[in-house]
Amino acid sequence: MTDVACDLCPHRCVIPEGAAGDCRVRVNLGGRLRATTYGRPSAVHVDPMEKKPLYHFLPGRPVFSIGTAGCNMHCRNCQNWQLSQRGGEEMETVYRAMPEEVIALARNEGCEAVAYTYNDPVVFYEYVEDTAVLARQAGMRNVFITAAFINREPLRRLCGVLDATNADLKAFDDGFYQSVCSTRLKPVLDALVTFREEGVWVEVTNLVIPTLNDDLALIRRMAKWIRDELGADTPLHFSRFRPMYRMQNLPATPAETLERARREALDAGLRHVYIGNLSGHEAESTYCPRDGTRLIQRVGYRIVENRLTPEGHCPTCNQPIAGVWT
Repeated sequence: MTDVACDLCPHRCVIPEGAAGDCRVRVNLGGRLRATTYGRPSAVHVDPMEKKPLYHFLPGRPVFSIGTAGCNMHCRNCQNWQLSQRGGEEMETVYRAMPEEVIALARNEGCEAVAYTYNDPVVFYEYVEDTAVLARQAGMRNVFITAAFINREPLRRLCGVLDATNADLKAFDDGFYQSVCSTRLKPVLDALVTFREEGVWVEVTNLVIPTLNDDLALIRRMAKWIRDELGADTPLHFSRFRPMYRMQNLPATPAETLERARREALDAGLRHVYIGNLSGHEAESTYCPRDGTRLIQRVGYRIVENRLTPEGHCPTCNQPIAGVWT
């Protein structure tokens, strides 16, 4: 009987024969590590890019989105726990879609990009990589929606076929990561820097949870770190928490809390700060950081108006707006 070490994420599980790692889907079969969800997604949809959320990457375009069971985090507030906190054998719905079939389906739906999303695609790494290589060959973009708890070496390899990511930064506090997510903060920060170093377009989401990570001093430190390490043009999305999974004792995040967080981040020097899960709020839209012109008006996932020039500039003052627009 041979144990197998998984070096994909900082858990570095040593997995006995026939057992799974912490994520429930990476299994030791005959002394070889296998991802049991390879080619077996449990969620397949066409989404607007804004749902990821990516606001500065191909806005308004449809993106073919797949996810499987499993996750290497165990957040008590998980919004997708029906997928992420279960193993592949526990899923009622499983599709068969090998990488070449994913590309064919995306083409048939008129999508220019494939998103690896819903649960954390870190745990179906090989499926992502093989599909992303074919997507690139087909002229499509690849989008990686993740909590970014992954070791740097496999992430650098994957970045070679990734175009954009929205990464959850749960809190700028290691204690939060340990108590709420059963992980640590530093590997996530390292991964965010790696995305930037490897030329992947980065946006960051912070789910603001009342009493747990809504301290303004904490938010200010997070915003300054993003400014200094990722760049002032990095979009930051403050998302509204709703009671879910094992955290139903807390209220939904008040709009005022999200607005204060946004002000802190803007005051810290970030140029594009958004509020999500609060449909109709003015902070869903994109504004020129120089003159305040509303450039992209959004209501929920829908774009009402896009006034950016074809080159991605403000039509009023010609300020270049960071992003991938074509």
